[in-house]
Amino acid sequence: MTGTLLSIRGLTKAYPGVVANNDVSFDIGVGEVHALLGENGAGKSTLVKMIYGLVKPDSGEMELHHLPFAPAEPSAARAAGVAMVFQHFSLFEALNVAENIALGMENPPKMGDLAARIRAVSDLYGLPLDPDRIVGDLSAGERQRVEIIRCLLQDPKLLIMDEPTSVLTPQEVDILFETLRKLSAEGTAILYISHKLEEIRTLCDNATILRLGQVVGTCIPRDSTAREMAEMMVGSSLHVPERSSGDIGPVRLQLNNLSAASSSEFGTTLKNISLEVHTGEVLGLGGVAGNGQDELLAVLSGETLTAAGAVVLDGQPIGNMGPVARRKLGLLTAPEERLGHAAAPDMSLTENALLTGAERQDLENRGFLKWGRAKEFAEEIIARFDVRTPGPGNAARALSGGNLQKFVIGREVLQRPEVLVVNQPTWGVDAAAAASIRQALLDLAAGGAAVVVISQDLDELMEISDRFGALNEGRLSDIRTAKGLTVDEIGLMMGGAHGMEVAHV
Repeated sequence: MTGTLLSIRGLTKAYPGVVANNDVSFDIGVGEVHALLGENGAGKSTLVKMIYGLVKPDSGEMELHHLPFAPAEPSAARAAGVAMVFQHFSLFEALNVAENIALGMENPPKMGDLAARIRAVSDLYGLPLDPDRIVGDLSAGERQRVEIIRCLLQDPKLLIMDEPTSVLTPQEVDILFETLRKLSAEGTAILYISHKLEEIRTLCDNATILRLGQVVGTCIPRDSTAREMAEMMVGSSLHVPERSSGDIGPVRLQLNNLSAASSSEFGTTLKNISLEVHTGEVLGLGGVAGNGQDELLAVLSGETLTAAGAVVLDGQPIGNMGPVARRKLGLLTAPEERLGHAAAPDMSLTENALLTGAERQDLENRGFLKWGRAKEFAEEIIARFDVRTPGPGNAARALSGGNLQKFVIGREVLQRPEVLVVNQPTWGVDAAAAASIRQALLDLAAGGAAVVVISQDLDELMEISDRFGALNEGRLSDIRTAKGLTVDEIGLMMGGAHGMEVAHV
């Protein structure tokens, strides 16, 4: 199967203060796996939204199967054979798999017939899925299967995938890639967006690189190194994070046999977690999504209260203190969900800077807000962490996911915390931004802070962690020195080799 499936010519889309796409042109062949690469804010999301009918281009044209293609809405794109799996799942946890899939169909069949089709398609493509299971009980990888099966039931000719492996285990990634290769062999084209460049090299036939909304190059990924592709994306040499030679000091943060129930019916209860984090140390905590990461962050931030002595900061029991009191003492956190938890979507960046920085940045006085100072703080975050936005007056939801991530991490780092706990610090950010964020965390530790990094990116954890532990079903493995850990050892820790003792370096 050969020939062009989708032809894009001169697509341009501008918003106030920024040109998201500028004269973008490229082709996607029948059955081709085509990567779309670029920094955060390079214009990838806007481009795929135009293809999927969510955004109307200002100029330019598209052809699908050599016929004019200008979908006015997603239903028109789906009818033409274009499907999309979004980075953020849109599923109802209280409904079962079949009910969720039915909600995304224009004319769903009877539930019994739909369940049979789900089983047949999931078996055909190696994505085991029970249509009767409640979505809230599914792992992150299984939830992604729901989204994929919903698309495959449409018999798509072009499947758009946005950061599809960000919440998957290595084993689930292998299953997904086998599925995509099977689809490609059957003639379905795949437009694949990911910041994981080794995955791009493994999976994709061709790549188009965007920078500042324009096409700046193309490549054959298997013939390029990950570093070469990253440098094409940023237009300069890629910085590699460097660790300063600092001493590990006394214990700053301690958890003592901590147990806590999840606030969500579908969450994970924490069970008997003990650990210590030292001055100048980066402690990495890995694990597959849904094994207690969010619950641990909530306990450390003060959103979930515990017995006072279960959480100790610099020798002071703080388990019964809320987030504001903990921030005053220097314990700062950045949750995984950036839009809605770490940042208020409809508030400006200045207002979002004020939300967590009011106390430590002296942004209020006796109930009166210092808006000038708050704006200066937001501008400092934007400048120091290269946040691509027209200015601090922009709403948080107007930023790309990666740029909002840089803002959220920068907001906490610049408050000079004594202890910083971050969950998924580089989720959805490009290689250059990820390197910058990791360097900021290393610099923070070198300056005397204790840093806890919760992440599903094992390469990231091995790069920056002094010690490593893994969460599994709400329990914490023994904590080990990160240097020298093998993949097999990490896999055992993630798979449930639980330990109750705190390991000391």
